[in-house]
Amino acid sequence: MTEEKFKPARRVAGQRQDVWSIINEAAAATPKQPVETNCDDIAFIGTELTVYIGYNPPQFVLDAAKQALDRVECNQYSPTKGRPRLKKAIADAYSPFFGRELNPETEVTITTGANEGMLSAFMAFIEPGDEVIIFEPFFDQYLSNIEMPGGVIRYVPMSPPKDGAERTSSAANWTIDWDVLESSFNEKTKMIVINTPHNPVGKVFSKEELQRIGDLCLKHNVLILSDEVYDRLYYVPFTRIATLSEELAKQTMVVGSGGKCFAATGWRVGWLCGPPELIKYVSAAHTRICYSSVSPLQESVAIGFEQADKVGYWDHSVKEMQGKIKRFCEVFDELGIPYSDPEGGYFVLANFAKVKVPDDYQFPDHVVNRPRDFKMAWFMIMELGIAAIPPTEFYTDQNTHIAEDWIRFAVCKNDDVLEDAKDRLRGLKTYMT
Repeated sequence: MTEEKFKPARRVAGQRQDVWSIINEAAAATPKQPVETNCDDIAFIGTELTVYIGYNPPQFVLDAAKQALDRVECNQYSPTKGRPRLKKAIADAYSPFFGRELNPETEVTITTGANEGMLSAFMAFIEPGDEVIIFEPFFDQYLSNIEMPGGVIRYVPMSPPKDGAERTSSAANWTIDWDVLESSFNEKTKMIVINTPHNPVGKVFSKEELQRIGDLCLKHNVLILSDEVYDRLYYVPFTRIATLSEELAKQTMVVGSGGKCFAATGWRVGWLCGPPELIKYVSAAHTRICYSSVSPLQESVAIGFEQADKVGYWDHSVKEMQGKIKRFCEVFDELGIPYSDPEGGYFVLANFAKVKVPDDYQFPDHVVNRPRDFKMAWFMIMELGIAAIPPTEFYTDQNTHIAEDWIRFAVCKNDDVLEDAKDRLRGLKTYMT
């Protein structure tokens, strides 16, 4: 009886080892010489190109954080919907895109990171049996966030260009299976999740693609959760689906991230913007989940938005990241490894079909039966000292074949780290066909 009572819930029981723990395990076991770092997690290995940003937020944001800690009110609970200064700063920042003034009191709510914001949106609207459409590859947290309130996920795959193993092309060439998308809508569909700029593909959904998705949502009366956390890092024209029409704006909740905007992912400051009749329920769910979010860091992000335009921060961020992408991808051009040139964000997907791991290479039991990209990721850590992420983790099992030749790299690193990575990647020449 005691054993039965202590049995874990199905949502956490019996799950296979996740990609993050696999990469950490490989990092801990690699014979390659690590570099010194202040992070005791994945970033300690020789050269990691996974997810961590390798540099600090801009100085004006750091200064704001330090000053906030000296203020009594910034060390106490903030209002559950967020600090007024931050809500106003976000409303002011988004209003030009919407062509009208957003109301910071009713159309913005602050959350403990974008992920908790999305969980709050699902908790606010998803009942057991409601269906949610997501695109593959997906941010892995979507799955548990949808399933916890009892939601059922409908998956719509995106596919790379057919010649992705032969030549480099734009991330725009990853395409939606429109037939699968249209057939996924039914009377149970409650919500669809869009991620643009997309992680890990780097695709910025075109206006035409968003309109086509939006038309389906209007036809079936479906809510839209638009994950736009990389919305300050786009290199082609960027459209927000909520701005396409008043009708779509009424059905759309936009997700944002202070961590992604200001290279401060550990701060966990996120938000949702949308119509009052939706946002009020997201706020209610957020209150039940964690009550309020970190006060001094909310204040810091508010000041960050207030000053960003004045100091030219947004333009600088875009130019800097484009430079890092170009710098890093030089090694793929040199090796003849095709990649998807990202339209936004800081991830690069490279196609490793030409790289062959030796047939007799020994993998641990929990890797040997995983898709090819997992083996490639493990191999690169052990043999080259480079950590990257296998993108099949972000596909359903039946669709892993779509992405098993691809590897995701994060270029949000200092230039010396990128140069070190390029040197190490040249070691792949030995294993290329």
